Amino acid sequence: MTTTGRRAVLVAGASAAAAALTGCTSDAGGPRRPSAAERAAAREAERVARAEAALRRRAVSASRTLLERYDATLAAHPALHARVAPLRTSAAAHAKALGEGGPAPSATPTPSATATAPGAGAGASTATATPRPVPASPEAALRELGAAARTASDAHTAELLAAPPEYARLLASVAAAGAAHAYLLTEGARA
Repeated sequence: MTTTGRRAVLVAGASAAAAALTGCTSDAGGPRRPSAAERAAAREAERVARAEAALRRRAVSASRTLLERYDATLAAHPALHARVAPLRTSAAAHAKALGEGGPAPSATPTPSATATAPGAGAGASTATATPRPVPASPEAALRELGAAARTASDAHTAELLAAPPEYARLLASVAAAGAAHAYLLTEGARA
């Protein structure tokens, strides 16, 4: 670097420091008030953060509701374990992934805790939800579980346009996996 280049860097640095110091004080000696544009930007950022937090809660809720259905089905039909357990493991990973990076949702449900509210809707609280019984027939239970997987997949797909790009990609992936689960639980048995 030449001497002229060094001097330019030093002058620019000194100017930036002086501007920063000037910006930290006000003529009145009191704290600096944010401008109307800064307040509007802060309100908009807060609105966006609240909307994203609500979207994440809905996505996690839809995935946990599906996970509860898996648990209830496995509890009612242990003979389906080999077919359903791998899909349940995948659904649990999806619920966890959808909840990461956002506001901390309630603790990840455990099989014993989730079996108490297998029929909770996507927006319902598991504490107040009335459990929906699992069909007595294993075939009917698989069809019902496939329908629950399709419902969760549709819920994730519906949120895509409102989601920030990175989360939208995750939602799309989970929605596609849910559609595959629905197929494997219903049509896949016939193939």
